[in-house]
Amino acid sequence: LTHPPVRTSEEAAQVRGTPLEQGAKALVFQADGRHILLVLQAHRRVDSRAFKRTFGVKDLRMVSPHDLKTLTGLEVGAVPPFGHLLNLPTYADERLLTLPCISFNAGSRSTSVVMSPQDYARLEQPTIGRFGTGED
Repeated sequence: LTHPPVRTSEEAAQVRGTPLEQGAKALVFQADGRHILLVLQAHRRVDSRAFKRTFGVKDLRMVSPHDLKTLTGLEVGAVPPFGHLLNLPTYADERLLTLPCISFNAGSRSTSVVMSPQDYARLEQPTIGRFGTGED
C-alpha cells in the first residue's frame, strides 16, 4: 500500500484501514551490547523484564533515533519487521502470530505491507517469545 507519510502506529492503522492491534511494530534495541529487532503488536509496549527473563538478557535498551538512522539508514516508524534485511536477529511476540493478518511499514513511512502472520514467520523465522504488554 502507498499512503501519505505516517509517524505513529495509530496514524498508520488509520490510513491502512486496519485495526491498530494488527500493526506489527518493529523496534531496534541493544541487548547486552548487540543490536536486535523486537516485533510486537502496535498497541503493545515491550515488557523489558519479561524479555530479559525469557532470553537471559541483562541489559536491554532501545536505540536512539540517531543510532537507528546510523545503524539501518531508516527513520523511526519506517523499520520493517524483517531483521534479516538489516542484519539483526529478530524476536517476535507470540501474540502477533495469532492474528488473521499483520500490517507494517516497509522501509518508508509512506509504504505499507499487509500479509498473513504465517507468511511473515515463514519468511523471517523470528525467535518467538512473550514480551509485549498491554490490553488484549
